[in-house]
Amino acid sequence: MPTSAVQALLTSALSPIIQASIVPNSLRPHGNTRAAWSEPSTPLLNFTHSPHILHTTQSTMLRVVRHLFHPIITPSSREGQSIRLEVISGKNLKVPSERIPAGICISLTVDPRRRWKSTIGVLSSDESIVWGETVTLTLDASPKLSLVMWASFELDRMLGNGEVIGKLEMSWDELLNHGNEPFVLSFPRIRGVCPSLTLKATVLHAGDNQDGVLFDPIVDCEIARDTNAGHARLAKYVARKLKRVSHLNDAVKHFQLVLDQCPVGHPDRAAALTNLAWARLKGYTRKDFQDVDSTISLFREALALRPQGHPDHPLSIYHLTSALTWRYRKERIAAYNIHEPAQLSCKLLFLCPEGTYLHSIAAGADGVDYVIRECNKLAKDASAVGIHLRRIVLKLCPLGNEHRPEALNKLAEVLRSRFEQHGSIDDLDECIHLCREAVSLCPKGHSERETYLNDLALSLDYRFHHQGNSHDLNEAISMYEEALRLRPVGHKYREVSLNNLGLALRARFGRRGDLNDIIRAISLHREALMLHPHGNPRRHNRLNNLALALKARYDRLNTNEDLNEAIDLYRASLQIMRHGHPKRPLALSNLSSALCSRFTQTWKNEDVVEAIQLCQESLQALPSLHPDRWFSYRWLSAAYLSRYRVQHNLAELSLAVVELVEQGRGQQWSLASRLRSPIEDLEVTNSNLAHKFSELSKRVSDAQSSTVSTDRAVAEQAETHCRRLTEEWGAAVAEIRNLQGFSRFLLPPSYEDLQAAARHGPVIILIACSYSCSAIVVPTSGEPHHVLFPEIRHASFVRPEETRKELQVLLRTVWDEIMLPIVIVLQRDLRFKSGSRIWLCPTAAFTSIPLHAANPFRMKADGCGRELCLEDVYICSYTPTLSALIRSRQMMKTRVTQSFAAIGQSSPGAGQGEALLAIDSELELVRKLVPTTANITTLSGDDATRAGALDALQRNTWVHLAYHGKQDREQPYYSRFAMRDEPLTLLDIMEKDIPHAKFAFLSACHTAVGDEKTPDEVIHLAAGLQFSGFKCVIGTLWVVDDAVAKHVVEAFYENMFKDGVMDCTKAAWALNRATNAVKTEVPLEQRMVFIHIGV
Repeated sequence: MPTSAVQALLTSALSPIIQASIVPNSLRPHGNTRAAWSEPSTPLLNFTHSPHILHTTQSTMLRVVRHLFHPIITPSSREGQSIRLEVISGKNLKVPSERIPAGICISLTVDPRRRWKSTIGVLSSDESIVWGETVTLTLDASPKLSLVMWASFELDRMLGNGEVIGKLEMSWDELLNHGNEPFVLSFPRIRGVCPSLTLKATVLHAGDNQDGVLFDPIVDCEIARDTNAGHARLAKYVARKLKRVSHLNDAVKHFQLVLDQCPVGHPDRAAALTNLAWARLKGYTRKDFQDVDSTISLFREALALRPQGHPDHPLSIYHLTSALTWRYRKERIAAYNIHEPAQLSCKLLFLCPEGTYLHSIAAGADGVDYVIRECNKLAKDASAVGIHLRRIVLKLCPLGNEHRPEALNKLAEVLRSRFEQHGSIDDLDECIHLCREAVSLCPKGHSERETYLNDLALSLDYRFHHQGNSHDLNEAISMYEEALRLRPVGHKYREVSLNNLGLALRARFGRRGDLNDIIRAISLHREALMLHPHGNPRRHNRLNNLALALKARYDRLNTNEDLNEAIDLYRASLQIMRHGHPKRPLALSNLSSALCSRFTQTWKNEDVVEAIQLCQESLQALPSLHPDRWFSYRWLSAAYLSRYRVQHNLAELSLAVVELVEQGRGQQWSLASRLRSPIEDLEVTNSNLAHKFSELSKRVSDAQSSTVSTDRAVAEQAETHCRRLTEEWGAAVAEIRNLQGFSRFLLPPSYEDLQAAARHGPVIILIACSYSCSAIVVPTSGEPHHVLFPEIRHASFVRPEETRKELQVLLRTVWDEIMLPIVIVLQRDLRFKSGSRIWLCPTAAFTSIPLHAANPFRMKADGCGRELCLEDVYICSYTPTLSALIRSRQMMKTRVTQSFAAIGQSSPGAGQGEALLAIDSELELVRKLVPTTANITTLSGDDATRAGALDALQRNTWVHLAYHGKQDREQPYYSRFAMRDEPLTLLDIMEKDIPHAKFAFLSACHTAVGDEKTPDEVIHLAAGLQFSGFKCVIGTLWVVDDAVAKHVVEAFYENMFKDGVMDCTKAAWALNRATNAVKTEVPLEQRMVFIHIGV
């Protein structure tokens, strides 16, 4: 059919209805109801009009068509009719108070008693919601419909109605004016946009499904009214340009009233806490409230009431995170750190699905982005807490996040620092992995690529120095070179790349010997130094590094100009680094090394004297367990050896060796034992001076960290302040050294100090190194004596498994090659009488040799009897260090009441060894032999537990311990005695400070054998008891047969208490007499197992 014909037909058919639809308003009935209209005499539409008119006409026609299929409802026909209203969606759903809602809901009120509420819809990131819910409304209830859009702050149980976003009243006509099509309702503007709802209304015919007529009664109660009022007042406070504090105060008042009515256990308490806390936080952010800590406490309590799994748990995390972040943002106090907001943010993002409004806010500029930025501003912290924080930040930066490269780099940085502190290669491997990812995320042209290249190179450099893999060093150099190319002349970090590349090239020169590497390294270091003029805070470092490169080239080419320039550069570096500077000790060692080298060329004594003094100064400045002490000892030893090779003064070398050995041994005991530090001794003598020294030390340390500043004026001021504090610190040290007994305060002990250990008999220090094996005899007075041995061979392999004949051969070697030369010096040179006491202080390989058992096992040349062995000539004791012996003697001056505890365990707990059948009889034997004047206690069986033994050790001055003993060679601090319940470890003993203790007999296996990997640390059970306070200890070198050992124990105590007096200084003599007395009953390998340690 032609178009014109269709138009004519439609015009004819629809003209009356179209006419009715465009009757002027003045002719329409008043009111909000629809009515039928009379037909006008002429049609009002003509389809031959212009296209615009045609379009308007078509729109009107469509509306008219809808009327054909939907009955017109008049007031008289409304009764009994129903409408199905579909709530489809909402857009631009902003909350007036700016609070983050749990969700949005819609309410429809059709009479004063009832209303319908939609479910609470969760807001999407674009501030929209899709409901898709339907309600059936009966038209006979009211002429008007009230529609309200609410922000709900609870997903679970709502407290009150929430905050009003928008409210509209409309007639049924207005609702039905859109036919059967969706339509949009706009609400008043909020923060620049109009919230809107999309609805659809359908008139139901008789017979249509009319399910869904569900109305809730309108419940009115006091807490609901106060909650609603609080929301309304807070919205006014936030929304108005001229905020009135009275609105905020009113809101807080209403919310407080609600909380007062929701005691602990009330189902609405969490909501009441949150409402009050949010109002207070809003006031805090706008500077109308000051107390944020109480607000945070409210949020914490609310979160505790909404544990994981609760619908409002994520929103409660957000509230607490916001409060903590605002406090951090405003207060900037160290106690208010960013760690907790970071942890909560990580948890929150995991709980919030992507695409939700809460997720978008939590991850936005004021949420996670802010936390990440602030975390990245924090100082480097390689503690467990600091590293955990960096891992959290990395979790907050998934792939694609703009902050991920920096987060990777920051985590890598702290792991590298922890590697420097603890040496775990796992940390360094992870660091390199993180750095590689950071570089991969910054392709060529990226502004931060040079930074991440440099950090990757630095990490590879570290791993090379730790493991020696040349591939790491070569890759590091390649990375350094690319970073340097990205830092042209004028770049603020060019000097860093110059320095790092120069150091790496010098390291490769040391490995490969390619002169091109060291030549280029010197060139790079010279350029770096030029970029650090006088006054630059890092100039000392660049001077030192150039000196190192020149010294390296001198060592290869022997060019004196390089060596002299290096010495001058070291001196210039030291002039910048004042006393107390953390890098000064290493610089002192470097200059000492260079002076030693020059001394070997020129033989000028002043060079080697200065070299020795520099190393001694370096040792004075470093704590006893600082790793850089190794360099000081190394160059100090080199200086002494250089002087000896030139001047051949053996006495001078021996004196120096005594001091060096003492400083180098027992380092771990210095930390682990309860020996008091010099400052603790000072506190006893002069507490005011001790406090002054401690405070100055702290202030100097703090001042040094503030001298590094890019602002030259600030740096100069800080350096001046630091210099003055250092001078005050030096004056305080000088004052302390003027006190009696403190002349060597903070100085290593001198030979004169150490000679006090030989007051009751010479101390023999046995030294084994790559150069030679020898002994230094420290006499009661006078200079030390040096005894040179042939190279130690078989003696170091003495083991209890050897056959009797093999053992005799080895002990004969010990006598002939080690102890006989010492005895000759003692008798011929020192005129030291037989039967006197001597103390052995073995080091290195000598610690595994039973020196006290040295024996020629042969007859005299004239055939008249056997040759004397060591125990026939002298009474031998051992000491781990000279200082330990001195300290024990000093503590002997204190008089205490003597008491004795005999402790043993014949039936140790599961997995600790077999039963020891002779233990109980041994304890009974000891009890009988101890003088009656001693208050003796016996602990055995079920009473001999770990706790019981520790208590007995602390309560008694003398103890006898009979157990299974076990030396742990992998972890020597876990060497142990087997108890009834759990083992008593060396670590347990070390943790006790027992200054009144006198004597301990360890009738157990392996109680005086140390760790093979660190023999000079003397880490065994007997040493542990000595350092805990026992003045002398009898221990064992290997397995003891408990049945045979009883003979030694009996003979020992018979000799020890022969005169009825309890004097622990007789223990070495009593052991000597006992082992001689039981020769016929106890085999050699069991006699020689017992040794004496201490006074």
